Amino acid sequence: MAVRQGGQPGTAAAAVERFTGSMSAIAPERFGYDQARHLLWRAGFGGTPEQIETLAGWGPERAVDYLLNVEEVASAEVEATIFEAGIIRPPSEEERRMAATARRGSDEETLARLRLRREQAERADRGQIREVQKWWLKRMIETPRPLEEKMTLFWHGHFATSYRTIEDSYHMFMQNQTFRKNALGNYGELLLAIIRDPAMLAYLDNNDSRRGAPNENLAREIMELFSLGVGNYSEDDIKEGARALTGYSFEDDEFVFREMDHDADGKRILGRSGSLNGDDFVMAILEQRACARFMAYRLHRFFCGEDLPSDDGEDGRAVRGAVESLASTMLANRYAIRPVLRRLFLSEHFYHERVMTQQIKSPVTLVVGSIRSLLTPTRDLSILVDALDLMGQNILYPPSVKGWTGGRSWVNTSTLFVRQNIMCFLLTGRMPRGYEAMAQENRYDPTPLLSAMASADPGSERNATRVVEYLLRFALGSSSPHTRGPLLEFVEKNGGRVTPEVVTGVLLLVSAMPEYQLC
Repeated sequence: MAVRQGGQPGTAAAAVERFTGSMSAIAPERFGYDQARHLLWRAGFGGTPEQIETLAGWGPERAVDYLLNVEEVASAEVEATIFEAGIIRPPSEEERRMAATARRGSDEETLARLRLRREQAERADRGQIREVQKWWLKRMIETPRPLEEKMTLFWHGHFATSYRTIEDSYHMFMQNQTFRKNALGNYGELLLAIIRDPAMLAYLDNNDSRRGAPNENLAREIMELFSLGVGNYSEDDIKEGARALTGYSFEDDEFVFREMDHDADGKRILGRSGSLNGDDFVMAILEQRACARFMAYRLHRFFCGEDLPSDDGEDGRAVRGAVESLASTMLANRYAIRPVLRRLFLSEHFYHERVMTQQIKSPVTLVVGSIRSLLTPTRDLSILVDALDLMGQNILYPPSVKGWTGGRSWVNTSTLFVRQNIMCFLLTGRMPRGYEAMAQENRYDPTPLLSAMASADPGSERNATRVVEYLLRFALGSSSPHTRGPLLEFVEKNGGRVTPEVVTGVLLLVSAMPEYQLC
């Protein structure tokens, strides 16, 4: 089957184009199978052959707008009651009185009972955060709005908050909902929401920040990691920002502004002066072009690749040029995210060979993308969550406030071993020791992957050479003698016929190739 691709099908590869930061829109005739595949992986978690063909047929504008306009695609609503809010809660008045009376009277039995109650709640909460992890992973796998969940994942890594520190599963769930609600909305509005988010306020100790004793953690990380980047603010800005954020706290699951704890005296932050509060602090940040530039850089890095250079070399200048263009788009649209992503996803820069099939898949992208694109069974979510942890991306547990580094940090001898094992598990149900309990009932059937091929060229799905070529192009984004040879040899050793078992074997070999780690 002649797979649709950018440029003239069947011709030799064109000369390598110079890598530039030009954000000119890609011409419709240059948007084909390869470009649609790339878009689905970067703006989501991959796509099936039919989905790739559909987007390729639509052309760049319709394809990009379909992914961006998530409101037009029906999706399950997030139920606020799906998880229990009251597992971790402040002590009731009665409990406070009991504890105070017990301490005064050295009533160790009552104090021990209250401690036991707290320990039981903490144990139950650790169980619930596990369920939140599985719920979100399942949502990423099943969502008809892949870009919405991809951006939710982006914001989780950007405004990194770990359950390990805050120990309140419902607050992590609430924050996840905030990220989803603002996934493709306005960055400024999200930043205002973050300084009211109980999980973030607890994570960076702002709930203990008060007049005369401001805690600088939140102000520092907002400027350094969340909005401006190092070199675009001063230590005085941090100190004054911390004063502005005093009194921003929470009670149980609700944000509260404690006016008595707030420092209402005059301040000067990033050139803005007055009796500034947390909202004024955020507005002072948004007025800086450095903020738009920093966020454009973070979005470019997430969608185009963490390992692209930004130095003074030619490629680095191309990246910086693209980032500046995106920053201008962000400022022109008052920090709306959707126009920025639309410009990026329609740009020639985004589809350059220095960007396509060059990003190392994050563990989440590997697992979710493999299930969504190869149509494997989801299997045991607990095993998948554990595998994400072993591969270095334990969702809801980022390693620090800096989030995950990404890029080359995802792969080493240990994580590559887990990556191959998890692909074997998805395709066969086999684990390092034994099989998944439901492996026989959840047998993988790869034949739907060949339906687009069969529709376009009836009979081609029985031709081993063409099937191998097709699957390589679909799974790796390219085919070469180096990758084709072992697969054709495998098919020949297994009777030379294209059967479901043989196709599964081919996919096992493909998923073990280094190229499968890229998207």
